[in-house]
Amino acid sequence: MPIFVHDYYFNHDMANFFKTLFSGSGEESPEEKARKDFDVLKYDGIKALKIGKGAYAIRCFNEALKIEQDAEVLEHLVAAYTREDRTEEAVETAGQLLDIEPENGGVLLLRANLNYMIERYADVIADCERAIAIDATDARAHYLAGRAKHKNSDAIGAIVSLSNAIARKEDYAAAYLLRAEVMLATGDAADGLQDADKAAELMPEEEQAFLIRGQLHEALRDDRAAEEDYRHAMEVNPFNEQAYLLLGNLHIARNQPAEAIALFDEAVELKPDFARAYHERGRARLLAGDKEGAAADLKKALELDAERGEHLPVDGTYSNFEDMYKNRPL
Repeated sequence: MPIFVHDYYFNHDMANFFKTLFSGSGEESPEEKARKDFDVLKYDGIKALKIGKGAYAIRCFNEALKIEQDAEVLEHLVAAYTREDRTEEAVETAGQLLDIEPENGGVLLLRANLNYMIERYADVIADCERAIAIDATDARAHYLAGRAKHKNSDAIGAIVSLSNAIARKEDYAAAYLLRAEVMLATGDAADGLQDADKAAELMPEEEQAFLIRGQLHEALRDDRAAEEDYRHAMEVNPFNEQAYLLLGNLHIARNQPAEAIALFDEAVELKPDFARAYHERGRARLLAGDKEGAAADLKKALELDAERGEHLPVDGTYSNFEDMYKNRPL
């Protein structure tokens, strides 16, 4: 059946379903009819969700819940709200599910993940702590708590939670990587490097592991190892913007403007709207003595910044390029 025909009948059914659902022959008891209506609503909602009719699925599930507060329906409703990008309603529905199953650690972590998506980090931590109280061996709860604490700028708390996750799951690659990132931010580069090594070993195709490790190598003044990591990240993903920026800035810090310019030439060839690449190439050109080229690159970067709504690491108010370069940390 052509798609438009299917949609016509589906929408026709949707328009008439609720009108006819609760009409019966009068031969059923109220309890039997309610049970039948609940089942029809529930399974129609599940079918609608499977074929991408999220709004109709949500309507079915909410009608079913008026008849009975059912855990399975609530789970499907959380999924439907999430797919429709209605995250706050998904969080609220997960709370209703927890009213039915308060000791369900999986649902607590589900709600914690939803709250993480909308940046309610204190609520994430609270749900993770409840989940840990139910099952302290669940490494996921410790890891998610660590992520939220990191976002809340609680470096020590993040490291403790991530260490607890690793203690419960020795091959928890994401926990090693995040702990390395936290240690990079706190200046504990030597210990962070050990974690980054482990993350790279466990996730050899994860470019972020090599980018974090490269930055840790830089912090330890091992520029050659840092360059190797940034180049490896580019091999894994030739379109990784951060890899170009990190390696280009490493060249600038080494007073190698020609190498930086060549790298950023490649970056803007791959991605012509890469505003920060133009900006950093301008820095490299200024270092090389090419003020005209530097001015052109900064102008291009600011134009792209305005078009894409990005925020470059300068405010565009420099009176001259020497000031721009002087105030930009390497």
